[in-house]
Amino acid sequence: MGSVAERFGGGYLHVTTRANLQIREIGAAHSIEVLTAIDELGLTSRGAGADNIRNLTGSPAAGIDPQELIDTRPLTRELYHYILNHRELYGLPRKFNIAFDGGGCLGVLEDTNDIGFTAVAVGPEKPVPAGVYFRMQLGGITGHGVFARDSGVLLFPHEVVPAAVAILRLFIDHGDRTDRKRARLHYLIERWGIEKCLAEAAAHLPFAWRCAPLDICKPRGPIDRHGHIGVHPQSQPSLHYIGVVLPVGRLEAPQLRGLAEIAERYGSGTLRLTVWQNLLISDIAEARVGDAVAEIEALGLVTSASAIRGGIVACTGNFGCKFALSDTKRHALGLIDHLEGRVTLDAPINIHLTGCPNSCAQHYVGDIGLLATKVEKSEDEEVEGYHIVIGGGSGADLELGREVCHSVPAEEMPKRIEAILRAYLTQRQADENFHEFTKRHSVEELIQRFYAPEFVET
Repeated sequence: MGSVAERFGGGYLHVTTRANLQIREIGAAHSIEVLTAIDELGLTSRGAGADNIRNLTGSPAAGIDPQELIDTRPLTRELYHYILNHRELYGLPRKFNIAFDGGGCLGVLEDTNDIGFTAVAVGPEKPVPAGVYFRMQLGGITGHGVFARDSGVLLFPHEVVPAAVAILRLFIDHGDRTDRKRARLHYLIERWGIEKCLAEAAAHLPFAWRCAPLDICKPRGPIDRHGHIGVHPQSQPSLHYIGVVLPVGRLEAPQLRGLAEIAERYGSGTLRLTVWQNLLISDIAEARVGDAVAEIEALGLVTSASAIRGGIVACTGNFGCKFALSDTKRHALGLIDHLEGRVTLDAPINIHLTGCPNSCAQHYVGDIGLLATKVEKSEDEEVEGYHIVIGGGSGADLELGREVCHSVPAEEMPKRIEAILRAYLTQRQADENFHEFTKRHSVEELIQRFYAPEFVET
């Protein structure tokens, strides 16, 4: 992929917020050559754009996570190939998302997806046999202010792909495609309700839905918010994976080749992409971890990051997306440079920058979310800026961010975020994280604290 990017593109690649790999700046005359070269590598771009399924994600540490209940890779792969080989399923919106969570230390934000499957364990003496199942969640679209809701359905692993296909066929048959902004599963559920949607989807199932209350399932294990960065033990004895930090997802072609060589030399030759826009190198023997880290750093990359740098996510931005209203990646890097050295956090914090309301960077579920806008500077001039929301979260911290700042010019945004973090550090209770701090205050109280003169740099 690195050589393809150098020959036909801008010489770099991007890991996206859907854990895909993008090559950019491809000349129109070279599109066929690029597609052919990718195919010859054993990869494909089929289903990777336009109005067909491209947004299928699974647990990034599947098969190696010590906490996971089940390896989701076979299910993700099976659904991927099913969709690619059934052309009638290509009639899906570009933002239709599906995710598989295996219950491990690294989450996949499945509750933000149109369809989310979450592995759960059921103990003995319950209405269903003990074992590992999947809960099916439906209708997530956080850019529109909605999380996926539990459908009440409990599935054996072998039932998951047929269930996903049944929901996809339901949407293709009955979803609203007349309005691009409402072409998501949530709006069909809003119109019909989950019960009717499940009843209609049952026509495409080879089995009956199994409904069971959520409380028969054991609680999900904890999520390590920075488990995608640094060295971590695998479920396989004496093996580790290394999370490599990529600056807002950007990777130079020589760096990718170097990482591939490190993965071959020290691990199993596997690179895993994450929705946090970084990658993992897996299956490294404990005795060789130090050497692998040293070689990664020699490429100009790092395997550790501050609580701020490790949680920054930015969408493509207006450098590569016609919908974006700001240069999110440049602003994200500027924000990191501004905050590091000025603010020291003792717990990870997620800051998500997204360029438009389509919210590819999921700004509503970040501790701090930035939604790009145009800000009127004078009668004849507009500049790039952001609306700022805070207090978002997913999983156990399920919450939509609330707006505290409106139309902040991009050049002023780093100082505004600094003021927010300083106010939190000064006024929090003992051991209170940012999410907990924001949750116990109203928007009005937060604004009063964040705009206090002592926290605003002049």
